[in-house]
Amino acid sequence: MRMYVAGQEAHGDFEFAELALGIDVDLFRGSLEFETDGERAAREDAARDILADLRAEAEAGDEVAGWDALYADALTHTIPFLRSVRAHRAGTGEAA
Repeated sequence: MRMYVAGQEAHGDFEFAELALGIDVDLFRGSLEFETDGERAAREDAARDILADLRAEAEAGDEVAGWDALYADALTHTIPFLRSVRAHRAGTGEAA
């Protein structure tokens, strides 16, 4: 079965959620790939700005923005499992 959101085909659950909610998961959660300190800082700055905008829209009465803000904020408190395993292995000397 194919899934479409606003005329765009979603290829999987994550992409469906991103299209439906308008939230870029990697922006708030972090990439599964390596990112430099500068890239991470830039991503986190952008995420903070977008989260602040969503909260302001929610306070102005936009209920959808409020739910989006809650979801985005929750994503900022997670770490991709694969990245945490790589960091653990790097700290213990195991092969990744």
